[in-house]
Amino acid sequence: MLLLILTACNGVNLPGLAATDTPAATAVPTPEPTGTPILDDPGGIARAFYRAWEGFDYLGMYSLLSPQSQALVDSQSFVARYAEAMDTARVVSIHAQPLSQLQDGADAEFSVRVTWETAVVGSITRDYIAHLAYSQNRWGIVWDEGLILPELAGGNRLVLEYRTPARANIYDRNGLALAYQGNLISLGVVPGQIEDEESMLAALSPVLGKTPEEIKAIYAPAQPDWYWPIGDVPETVMQENAPALQPYIGKGLAPPQTRLTRLYAEGGAAPHIIGYTGAIPAERAADYAAAGFRGDETVGLAGLELWGEDYLNGERGGALSVVGPNGQLITTLAEQPPQQSRSLYTTLDRDFQQAVEQALAEAITTYPVASAGSVVVMDVNTGAIRAMASYPTYNPNIFDTVRPNAAVELGAVLSDPARPLLNRAAQGAYPAGSIFKIVTFSAALNSGLYTASSRYNSIGTWNRLGDAFIKYDWRDGGHGYISLRQAIVVSCNSCFYDVGYNLDGVDPNLIPTTARQFGLGQETGIQIPESAGLIPDPAWKIANIGEGWSTGDSVNIAIGQGYVQVTPLQIVDMMAAIANGGYLYQPTLIDRIGAAGSIPEETWPTQLRGELPITAEVLDTIRSALYDVANDQNSGTAAYQFVGLPIHLAGKTGTAEDPPRLYHAWFAGYAPSAPYTQPDGTVIEEPQIAIVVMLENAGQGSEVAAPIFRRIVELYYDITPLSTYPWAR
Repeated sequence: MLLLILTACNGVNLPGLAATDTPAATAVPTPEPTGTPILDDPGGIARAFYRAWEGFDYLGMYSLLSPQSQALVDSQSFVARYAEAMDTARVVSIHAQPLSQLQDGADAEFSVRVTWETAVVGSITRDYIAHLAYSQNRWGIVWDEGLILPELAGGNRLVLEYRTPARANIYDRNGLALAYQGNLISLGVVPGQIEDEESMLAALSPVLGKTPEEIKAIYAPAQPDWYWPIGDVPETVMQENAPALQPYIGKGLAPPQTRLTRLYAEGGAAPHIIGYTGAIPAERAADYAAAGFRGDETVGLAGLELWGEDYLNGERGGALSVVGPNGQLITTLAEQPPQQSRSLYTTLDRDFQQAVEQALAEAITTYPVASAGSVVVMDVNTGAIRAMASYPTYNPNIFDTVRPNAAVELGAVLSDPARPLLNRAAQGAYPAGSIFKIVTFSAALNSGLYTASSRYNSIGTWNRLGDAFIKYDWRDGGHGYISLRQAIVVSCNSCFYDVGYNLDGVDPNLIPTTARQFGLGQETGIQIPESAGLIPDPAWKIANIGEGWSTGDSVNIAIGQGYVQVTPLQIVDMMAAIANGGYLYQPTLIDRIGAAGSIPEETWPTQLRGELPITAEVLDTIRSALYDVANDQNSGTAAYQFVGLPIHLAGKTGTAEDPPRLYHAWFAGYAPSAPYTQPDGTVIEEPQIAIVVMLENAGQGSEVAAPIFRRIVELYYDITPLSTYPWAR
């Protein structure tokens, strides 16, 4: 009955009841039914969308679009559109800052500020209003291309114009070029066009530095109508020879082609230090892209070319623009000028470096059994490297893949068992031999068991490990009664075997610890790749060999043998510290970084990395012993090699066993070791340079390495005439 009354009151006719049966009443409008209230927060969806963008999660972004938007753009196209825009703009990171949101029923707006941090044009910031719609029981972003960037609405695209600074040069300390950008002239022939082959080859021969027969062999495989490259020459060489070549252009000789490339000092200089350039390695492509590189640039791959990449290549600049569907320019969004690259000035002297390389090569190629070695020259007061040579060597131009026969030349170097790419001065690790006796001497005096005057009777053999392990001196019959200091001068093995034996009884870590304090067995921190070498100790042997330390290990290490491995660079640094009063400087190849625009020239700092663990008195004793090695004609192991030299030296020989091959030959020291009056009257009071010479498997250090050491000193101080190597007399 209640239902009937309510129905009647509302003027609603029920089925089976006529309207005339109902009293008249005033009609009341029926309200629209209301749906279920939307409780979901559209802002959560919007924030998730922009967080996904910050993480470059384009598929995650797509999942948050409204169903209607997903029906208009498929996921693959959506992802490709964002990826294209981000890649083109070289976007490194995205930052989204929510500003406000507004909801009106099933529609909402989300205001957000988005900043692109790019690698090329800096920051780009835009304010967006993202629309959201509630459909199929969820909120979703109503998407169009304007949400990537407002300017991209309607199918517009981004275009980035790169502005790339020229790669800077690498110089020696005096400003002479070691590596630089320059033009090469590529020469080639078209065999079918040759009219006077004999005359053409005669004109090309001095330009290319090849015989006519060698040039003809280069283009022999070519078909008559092929262009065949025959060689590259510097622009200056081409200018000098242009009149002689001009008659043959178009008559067999193709018009010369100019290309910009990386050039190196004529005749080569310090290739193991300077390194080389090439295409961006695949494994580094992402890193270079993040730094704003297109991907087709030439970058440093080794040596200082690699170490100094950030200086040498500068910073990319460019202009980011919007173009319409037909390619017309609409607007420029952002632009940034490139940052000028900065040249590297090395600590090397180019002429001296080349002379040292030549001296090393001459010694190795003329000595009957030598095949490889290195030389390092260091300023004892700064750690600056004045020369660093490694043999065999290579021509860095082999990495210029455009050159004719480049692949063949590179393949030959890479497959060469002599490993010419190895920088033996810094990466070669060898037993130190008798040079290590300086370390053992220092450990002995620090132990309290010895003084410099402690006596030992050298009889030529030593057998404290038992008759099965007899060891021998290099001199038959031994050296008789000598002091520990004198044992350095005459390089008595048995004396130092005995020291190693006795120190092991006190503390087997004493010699290894002292060696590390002398800078051995660890990287020096120089700017190019280096080996850390190895100074073994009881903990190392257990971990790596699986055996406990024995007294025999201490006996071996006492003369730089056993598991000991050091680099020539470490040895020269040690010698520099002995020369300068006990300071170990970090070796450096960088003298200064060149200026660029408003950035001034930057002097590279001298860095102290440690001090020798000895007193001034012990240091003076070592220096006097090293002086006698090179100057005492009665007992110095290398004194006979320096007769007649007007400057006094100090140093130590080393002959390191490397079974089953010949000994490694060492000589390391410094100059001058006494005041030296130069030809111009200037007096040098203190040591200036430390030098190490190391020849692999070449024999005795005094016989092979010391004469090279002498030649290097003569070159540095311009002492003439240069001495002749003993084996070449």
